Amino acid sequence: MRTVEFLLDEAAESAVREAWRRLADAGLPSQARHRSPTNSPHLTLAACPELTAPIRWELAEVAAALPLPVRFTGVVRFERPTSVLAWALDRDAALTGLHRRVWEAVVSDSPPGTLSPFHEPGRWSPHITLGRTRRAGAFAGRRVPELLPAPPMPARLIALRSYDTETGVVEVLEPCS
Repeated sequence: MRTVEFLLDEAAESAVREAWRRLADAGLPSQARHRSPTNSPHLTLAACPELTAPIRWELAEVAAALPLPVRFTGVVRFERPTSVLAWALDRDAALTGLHRRVWEAVVSDSPPGTLSPFHEPGRWSPHITLGRTRRAGAFAGRRVPELLPAPPMPARLIALRSYDTETGVVEVLEPCS
């Protein structure tokens, strides 16, 4: 699969990495434990089997709309088969509009049934993952928000990238010129 992700500006990325460090220091699941050089704070928009030429064309137009200011709204927890702790982002009109464009691009040229329903417009919950584990309820009942720094304000989404889950290769998706 190929993910489609937004990357954060330098200050916001530093704040997320600080949150990762604090979780790890407290012995909690943290993205800081993923030592891959491709591991960086990001906002996943969609994932598809392949970035075909038509999908790439549309994504280049999305990349041209960056940078995009975003607002963090606080801590959120998900239980989807994994436990996830994240900072949620406000689903304002600009962010949801770009997400819809990405979704429409990947739907337009992907085989039926290959896309995650969690990324569908209306179901998508924009967030930056701080920690993830297969242990159900790992973040429940803990005073985790007290461990974390304040979410970065202001923050901007500055680049579009794709991660190939099979090869581990990261590709920055350039804007159209």
